[in-house]
Amino acid sequence: MRNQPAAKIVGTGASIPEKVLTNFDLEKMVDTTDEWITSRTGIETRYIVQDGQCTSDLGTEAALRALKDARVKAKEVDVIIFATITSDVGFPATAVFVQKNIGAHNAAAFDIQATCTGFIYGLEMADAFIATRRAKTVLLIGGETLSRITDYSDRNTCVLFGDGAGAAVLQPSDDDRGILATYTRSDGRLHNLLMMEGMGTKNPPTAQNYHEKMQYIQMEGRDVFKHAVTCMGDAAEMILVKAGLSQADVDLLIPHQANIRIIDATAKRIKLPPEKVYVNVNKYGNTSAASIPIAIDEARRNGRLKQGDVAILVAFGGGFTWGSAAVRF
Repeated sequence: MRNQPAAKIVGTGASIPEKVLTNFDLEKMVDTTDEWITSRTGIETRYIVQDGQCTSDLGTEAALRALKDARVKAKEVDVIIFATITSDVGFPATAVFVQKNIGAHNAAAFDIQATCTGFIYGLEMADAFIATRRAKTVLLIGGETLSRITDYSDRNTCVLFGDGAGAAVLQPSDDDRGILATYTRSDGRLHNLLMMEGMGTKNPPTAQNYHEKMQYIQMEGRDVFKHAVTCMGDAAEMILVKAGLSQADVDLLIPHQANIRIIDATAKRIKLPPEKVYVNVNKYGNTSAASIPIAIDEARRNGRLKQGDVAILVAFGGGFTWGSAAVRF
């Protein structure tokens, strides 16, 4: 752990679509029940975009709210990092659309794709930009419209995913608040357990590939669950060591909101009681890279995360990717 953090989060914001999709709605679409979904995932509702809405729309709204919260003008932003697996278009980056929308014309803007761990990867990059004095103000966004790549005839996946975006503004720290440590890992040998095969250069958008539903999320649920429990637990333990923290130092665990059983297993691994674990998977489902920043913003606004609190962020996603961060707010 550094003697003093290089970068701290000075503002946050989130954007949730208006349209809600309940478990009871899904009962009418696939062979499932509210009881089955809730007992296995903890999810009760999720929000999805309307026709015509895209990832940059959600990201723009979250970004504007974060900038307002930070009292930072768009023209002061040096770098925009957008973590997403649901880009508006093949290219350019979704980040440049947000840049245009908010008027951050002095910023470099680019996307990163690290699936559900994207926000933590982005946090590590933002910290590095500020630590090396290459940037003073970084706007980090995690946003997804997973409903666009979800097969609503597949009951194993359609119950899990929702849309949304969260954002954070980072600037140099002048006190003990900020990013204390980060940890990121990946294992490409297991990529086939959670992926979208189509829409890339390997399986381009042809009629045959559409027929085979390659444009949708495909997941081996049991295998993913097993690896998620192990890797998120490992990442949670590792970040405590890297940051020089004990369990008693942690005020709040903010895990990727994928599944309540994975969340519970991660908390148990580092011996945190339920009151120190933030859960909103019941409301939003799995929003991939948006999950953690949405939770951070919500926790700050409802009083669960206060100034001076130490939070552990931890995530796992396709690739596989996983990682964690220790942050003093």
